[in-house]
This record gives sequence, structure tokens and C-alpha cells, in this order.
Amino acid sequence: MISPIPPRPPSPALGWLLLMPAVVGMLISLVLPSVQTVLLSFESGGALTPGTPAGFDNYGRVLGDGGPFWAALGFSLSLVLLPLLVALVAGPLLALALDRAGGLVRRAGVVVLWLSLIVFSPTAVAASWLRGLRPAETGLVSLVRSLGDPATAPGALRLIIAAATFGVVCALAVTAFLPALRGGTPGPAVLAVAGVVVLAMLAAGLQAFTIGVALTRGGPRAATQTPAGLQYDYGFVMAQPGMGATVATVTGLVLGVLGVAATIVAVATRMRLSITPRAAGSAAKGGSPVAVAAGAAALVVTVAVTLVLTWPWLSALTEPAESTGTGLRTQVNTWVPALAGAVVSVGTAYLAALGIGGLRPLGRRSEWLLLPFAPWLFVGVGPLSVAGWSNFRGMRLLDTFAVLVQPFLVSVPALLVLTLLCKGLAERTDRDLLGGVVLPSLPMAGVLTGAVTLVNAQDVLWPLLVTHDRGLATAPVAQMLQLTQFGRTAVDAALTTPLPVVVIALLAVVAAQLLYLDRLTLTVGGESRWPIPATPA
Repeated sequence: MISPIPPRPPSPALGWLLLMPAVVGMLISLVLPSVQTVLLSFESGGALTPGTPAGFDNYGRVLGDGGPFWAALGFSLSLVLLPLLVALVAGPLLALALDRAGGLVRRAGVVVLWLSLIVFSPTAVAASWLRGLRPAETGLVSLVRSLGDPATAPGALRLIIAAATFGVVCALAVTAFLPALRGGTPGPAVLAVAGVVVLAMLAAGLQAFTIGVALTRGGPRAATQTPAGLQYDYGFVMAQPGMGATVATVTGLVLGVLGVAATIVAVATRMRLSITPRAAGSAAKGGSPVAVAAGAAALVVTVAVTLVLTWPWLSALTEPAESTGTGLRTQVNTWVPALAGAVVSVGTAYLAALGIGGLRPLGRRSEWLLLPFAPWLFVGVGPLSVAGWSNFRGMRLLDTFAVLVQPFLVSVPALLVLTLLCKGLAERTDRDLLGGVVLPSLPMAGVLTGAVTLVNAQDVLWPLLVTHDRGLATAPVAQMLQLTQFGRTAVDAALTTPLPVVVIALLAVVAAQLLYLDRLTLTVGGESRWPIPATPA
């Protein structure tokens, strides 16, 4: 009997070819704006007038004695202390409980937690908490009244953000830690994931913008100012792009260090993702009765705490809002550009991930090709907004529908995740590239496209900067504008989470969890090509 001929591996040159679109996208949408931001930081002048050389004067004003940056940086990092505690304590414990429970409890738990991500909207959160300024309001929402005093405002804003993001942080933490618990090296894998989670949350705190700006605008007396808010004030409120670019440059440098550190953690630990086969006849299996009860109890407690902490938003949904003049056009402005940007940025990242993780042009060292992208792993639109606004103004694209698309041609977070997945799939398959890597990784590309779409749609900074035509307002911008209208008594809290979108996203999450994500594993350490155990349902 003649043994079957193993499939011939594709040429590594194809890997370099697949990487090229991401490299071009990085140069155009990440490197170029970053360089322009640095150059702008050495200029002074108005947004609409030619800049003049300023040397290091801007840096002296921002970073020197009495400069506002360091206080803003410290406060911004303090905003993530409570969420970080939730992510590192509650997240792993809940993930462990759900993993031990198995079966229906694990699947249902992840879907329920993901609902917090689907409906999370920073502008809606801010709008709902501002209802606490009414004299008749009592309970948790009345905490917002403490924002008027410089002595109590910082602590109050920390508590509000911790409460509003509790469910989101739990969902993200469980999503990150569950695959690590299912892999063959749960201890080291959990530690590696925890390291990346810490770095990611610090980066998120550095870019905190929407809730703080909507609730306090950095006040009172700059007590709640953040680097993102400071950059916005300098660059777009005071029309001093050089000063705004200075804040953006320093913030971008810190974010770059965090991104490089996270990438090194992933690559140095040989982190990889994979999809395990489902065990035959295991659909009804779960953990022991004690484990099932513990998992269900942990889920119920988490959901109960989430409901209590998000009650200001939940109660705002049932409150009749005044007519806003928004309709289908606002939703089109919100979701079509968000989806378009996600398809482009994740699609480019997916091709590069196939090249790096699947075809491995540098062999075992191929993951180090992620390092040039690493400085922008955690960079959002904020640090690049000053240069981005200037570029789109020069192209005469401001106040156009096209400019609503987020200005990223490659999603670096998606590139990292998809590369780790393609690497894990390539190590554990004896099939060709199409059957062993491409087809099993396509669903993850779809999941990430949906996730990036949700993030894009809830962003308020970019559409707020590049459009002034009310007919081009996205739902978050329309909500933000409602908050600034004098005499408005109620804001439409559901504007940013339309029911059809929530239903579609929830159905997609259910399908992804049942058919795909429930079998995702994360491992670290040496390469392995032997079959891995099937995941029990």
C-alpha cells in the first residue's frame, strides 16, 4: 500500500507577499501620522495658519514644572485601578468557575457576559449618570453630584467608571482567561495573559476620553483632566495643534512602550492559539454537580452585581426622551463606516497573520515580524488625531461621509490575535494551508471584524473632529450634542444601541460561542505538533 504524499508546503515568499498590504497600511495610517505628530510638536501657531518653529518650548510648557501633563497622566492611570482589580481577580476566578462547570453553564455564561460588551456605549453611560444631577434622583446615580467639587470629583469619577465598566471588564477578562485554562499549560498561560491584560488596561486608561469629557470636561479646576482630554483641549478647543501634538507624542511614546512590552510577552513565551476538536458524544457533558453549582452561582453573582452597577443606564432606557431629530440616517452614519473600517483593517491584518503565523517566512522566529507593528498595538485614534485631522483637511475630506471611516488600514490587535491563531493551527495540522490554517481561522477573523465594528461605532472623538454637518453626525456624536443642549431634560440613552444591531450581534455571539470560541485554547512554551485533547462541551 502506498502511503499518501504529504501536501507540499507553500513557499515562504508567499508569506512575505501576504505581509505587504499590512506593511503598506502601517506606513500610511500609523507611521506617517506618528511622524507628522512629532514634527507638529515642534511648531507653534493656529490650526488654520502656518506653523512657526518652536523648538522644545511646547514640551517645556506641557512637561515642565507646573505643566499639566503629569497630573493628567497620574489621574488617567488611577482610573484603571479598580477595573484592573476586577480583571485580575474576579475575571480569572469567574473563568475558572465557568471552565470547571462546563457544558451549558460555560456557554451560557460567556454569552451573557458578552451582552455587556454589545450594549456598552460610553456616551450613553455618561448621559444616564448625568440624570443624577436632578434633585429628585437618589441612590447610586446621585454619586454624580460629587463631580462638582475639586476635592471629591476625582474619586467620584473613578467609582463611576469602575461601576459602568464592571460588566465589560468581566466579559473581556473571561474571554482572555478561559482559553488559557483550557490549554495544556494553564499556569504559565494564565500568567502570560495576565501580563498582557495589565498592559492593555494601562493603555486604555491613558486614552480615556468620552466618559470624562461628557461628565466633567476635565474639571473642576482640571481635577479630572486626562492626557486625551488635554490633547483635545489644546489641539481643537484652543486651536494650538503644536501643543496638542506634544501631548499626543508623549502619550504615543508611552503607549508604544506598552505595546512593545505586550508583544514581547506574547512572542517570548511562545504564546499561540488553537481550535480543539469537539469530543464525540460530549454535547451533554459538564462538570461535577458541585462544579456546576459553583459556576452557576458565580455567574449569578456577577450578573447581579453588573445589573446593580449599570442600573443608571438601565433605568435611563425606560425613560421617555425628547425628540432628537435623529433617525435612520444617523444609524447609517454610525454603522456603515464602522463596518467598512473593520473589514479593511481586520482583512489586512488577516492576510498578514496568514503570512507570519501560517507560512512562517522566518521559521521559528517569524513571530518577531510583529515587532515593527507593536508600538501601535494599543494606539487608538486619539494620539494620531491631530495629524489625521490635518491630513484629511488637506485632502478636502472633512464633512464627508467617507471621513467617518476610522483612519486605520490595519488593526494591530487583530494582527496579533490572528497571528497567534495561525501559528497554533500551523503547528498542529498535517493538512495543506487552506484546510489546516485558512478555513479554521476564518471564523476568528469574522469575530474580530464584528468586535472592531462595535468599537468603531461607539467612538465619539474621530467623528466629532472631522464632521460639523449635523446630517453626518453618528449616534455617539448626536448623543454628546444632546448633553450640551441647554434645557434638555432627557437624553435618548438607547440611541447608540439600536435593537436590531443588538439582536444581530447577540445572535452572532451565540453562534460563535457554540460553534467556535468554546473550543479555543491558548498555550505557551515549546512547539507541539501532537494531537491535543478534545474540548468537552
